[in-house]
Amino acid sequence: MARTAKSKKEISMEEALWKSADKLRGSVEPAEYKHVVLSLFFLKFASDKFETQRKLIAEKYGEKFLDNVAFYTKDNVFFLPDISRWSYIMENAKQDDIALKIDTALYTIEKSNPSLKGALPDNYYSRLHIDTAKLASLLDEIDKIGTDDLENDIIGRIYEYFLSKFALAEGKGKGEFYTPKCIVNLIAEIIEPYDGILYDPCCGSGGMFVQSMKFVEAHHGNKKKVSIYGQEYTNTTYKLCKMNLAIRGISANLGEMAANTFTNDQHKDLKADYIMANPPFNQKQWRADNELTDDPRWNGYEVPPTSNANYGWILNIVSKLSQDGVAGFLLANGALSDDGTELKIRKQLIENNLVEAIIILPRNLFYTTDISVTLWILNKNKKARVVEENGEVKHYRNREKEILFMDLRQMGSPYEKKYIELTDEDRAKVTAVYHNWQQEGKPYENVPEFCYSASFEEVAEKGFTLVPSRYIEFVNRDENIDFDTKMKTLQTELKELLLEEEKSKSDLLAVFKELGYEIEL
Repeated sequence: MARTAKSKKEISMEEALWKSADKLRGSVEPAEYKHVVLSLFFLKFASDKFETQRKLIAEKYGEKFLDNVAFYTKDNVFFLPDISRWSYIMENAKQDDIALKIDTALYTIEKSNPSLKGALPDNYYSRLHIDTAKLASLLDEIDKIGTDDLENDIIGRIYEYFLSKFALAEGKGKGEFYTPKCIVNLIAEIIEPYDGILYDPCCGSGGMFVQSMKFVEAHHGNKKKVSIYGQEYTNTTYKLCKMNLAIRGISANLGEMAANTFTNDQHKDLKADYIMANPPFNQKQWRADNELTDDPRWNGYEVPPTSNANYGWILNIVSKLSQDGVAGFLLANGALSDDGTELKIRKQLIENNLVEAIIILPRNLFYTTDISVTLWILNKNKKARVVEENGEVKHYRNREKEILFMDLRQMGSPYEKKYIELTDEDRAKVTAVYHNWQQEGKPYENVPEFCYSASFEEVAEKGFTLVPSRYIEFVNRDENIDFDTKMKTLQTELKELLLEEEKSKSDLLAVFKELGYEIEL
């Protein structure tokens, strides 16, 4: 519901987050910024939803129902006591005990809403000892963020932003980043998780679940027919996921605790109809040499090597698929052609008719890495069959000895200066090709530089590599390069880099001057 009037200037999320970071400099470690801001943003977001619901209740039922908790929870809105509302926090922002008031607000919300149990920080702001004036300034910046139109994976987006700006080493090492909305939507549009069990073995902040439920809603499906299961290794991210799902009214089984999927599987007997995942890329030393060697998840396959977890994730996913299960997950491109044990496992996967499609994605989709990655689609049932899905009857043809390869590296539109996203039109083109290829009587043809349907014999002949460029036809396009356009793009990028460098230099000189050690150039 849009606001009819604005009492303050609202700013973009990225601008607010950058200004928030400025307020925190010198008070806490940069790696801590995200946690400080996230819970405050949660308070703001939950309060804005509460106030909107409160206004609707007053208009529809009358003021006597304003404190009836059921009138909030029925629409997945948290009921907030007075001391947990953003307005109360802002009224007291300059008080010496504001940190305690924030902690009390978070504690009260969690205590009043069972779905948030274990999700919010405990006595966190009091322990940080942030200067009251700095904390008040931080609250002022967050207060400027308008939340009316923020209906995506906001918690994940904020987390990702801070990782990209201030904690890259932490993020890259642990795989702590969320999957861009356009990629989650692409996976959902391909595997169509309308009805059944949806599982993510490395669910992070829950972005896959948030966007999947939006996909179901957008296609007039029933969210209540989808059961969500997930697992997350990092405790802080596990809490973020609970927070992210609770704020959306999404029920999920995330296991009893944050835990390592490989060494402490929280869903050992689970069989999922749909799996969506973005595992940490090229995870090293994920198990000891003598650990998990007889794990049932490797049943019938070679034991994945300790040097790289990519095929450990693949086999974990395979073990969790139901008899008709479909999985869509991301991996670094190296997994397409790794030799040794990985090659043996890949050969077995192909021989067992599990690999349905391999889709290369454009570069610069993620904040925390610019590499091109691969979307794998696995399907436990590639046989001919007739299925009714969300009211539509589909006649699937037998694809057991075929794999669809697609290359999307020429797709995507720029956003936020240096990142790429797949547009609605891009995704519609990809999913149409994929679904047409699957079904009887639908138009499909191989297209140079875009898609190719390879037979088992072709894949075997090429040594069971799954690199799309080994199958898709490419033409020499050197003579078609627009030199002027390319140079103008490079010109813009170089200008931005030089401006950023100049700002960094200016900031550094200002710091030394403030410390009494001015540098004269």
